[in-house]
Amino acid sequence: MPLPKLGRQPLARCLLRTPPETPSGLPNNANLANNLTAMATILIDKLLHTVVNQGASDLHISVGQPPVIRLHGRLRQLETKVLTPDDTVALMKSITPERCQTELQEVGGSDFGFAFGTAARFRVSVFKQKGYVGMVLRQIPNKFMTMEQLGLPKVCKELVLRPRGLFLVTGPTGSGKTTSLASMINYINETVDHHIITIEDPIEFYHTHKRSTVNQREVGVDVPSFAEAIRRALRQDPDVILVGEMRDLETIEAAITAAETGHLVFGTLHTTGAAGTVNRIIDVFPTNQQDQIRTQLSTSIIAVLSQTLLPKIGGGRVAAHEMLVVTPATANLIRENKTYRINSVIQTGAKYGMQLLDDYMFKLWKDGIVEKEEVLIKAQKPDDLAARIARAERGMFDEEEPQEEEDEFAT
Repeated sequence: MPLPKLGRQPLARCLLRTPPETPSGLPNNANLANNLTAMATILIDKLLHTVVNQGASDLHISVGQPPVIRLHGRLRQLETKVLTPDDTVALMKSITPERCQTELQEVGGSDFGFAFGTAARFRVSVFKQKGYVGMVLRQIPNKFMTMEQLGLPKVCKELVLRPRGLFLVTGPTGSGKTTSLASMINYINETVDHHIITIEDPIEFYHTHKRSTVNQREVGVDVPSFAEAIRRALRQDPDVILVGEMRDLETIEAAITAAETGHLVFGTLHTTGAAGTVNRIIDVFPTNQQDQIRTQLSTSIIAVLSQTLLPKIGGGRVAAHEMLVVTPATANLIRENKTYRINSVIQTGAKYGMQLLDDYMFKLWKDGIVEKEEVLIKAQKPDDLAARIARAERGMFDEEEPQEEEDEFAT
């Protein structure tokens, strides 16, 4: 779709003003640096207004092309100048805290969040590439969406009020995990009087105290690491702990321990599908510890919500979800290292609120919400789903009733 030019003055002009001159007629270096930063502030404001007004999810700043936004899952170049190395450095400095600029120089990248007035918050990743500075800014809406608005499985409302256990939200980058978790935390905050501790890198959604008390800790600012924050949290009288990313063995181990010791723990992993998530957690540990972790995980995990985003027909995006609710049968499969049977349990567990990702995407296609090509790209078993869609196109819909879970795993 064509994008409007931003404001009355094209963006290109914002970075093409003549720098102030000294009495000798030569540009003053100090004034030039200040002027570039001021112009970058004007430009970044216009860019962020465009992201908010267009409903874009991301803004990409990179040398050698104009600014790019991701709109409804597609990348779109804005009608402005091609950015130079000086442009991207000035844009970076206009919004990046000093500590993050130092981290960028030392390790080549940094992440932080900031508020764009009252319009939105942004999560920013600033990095070096080919020796130049680049940035990706992800829009974080200021308003929380309800679980119904996000289309989360209905069973989530019951699960998030459990007194203890590990609830995992998984999916690839940009699949809406943070938004789903924020909705769940907000629901708990509005419903019960709990102490909620979130551990994030960086903080994205800001929660205010409602019925619950919410303390949000940012890795690198308030605490040095996720694992350290979880250990400290256990002495801070928590009811709910949110771990923004379970990225290493130490963090995963601490999260499982917190769930075992009587807390409700939310965590995220970059995996697709419930079975893949369970295997990923177990595989992180050394071989001689995996039997013990299977036992611990089988008693602590309560649910896995796996999701992905698909472009909708007519614009916008819709989330597709896979839901595993851990029953005694599922716990047995985890403990006995038979995770390959988890998909069968999900398929036959509709009465518990379970659903497979491919089944959900098939329904989205059948209801005319997404294109066939999009669901096949994101499917876990694309060949099986393609055959099922082909049968449906011939009018042969699968109407088999789900079977009950096998008794041999019900203990």
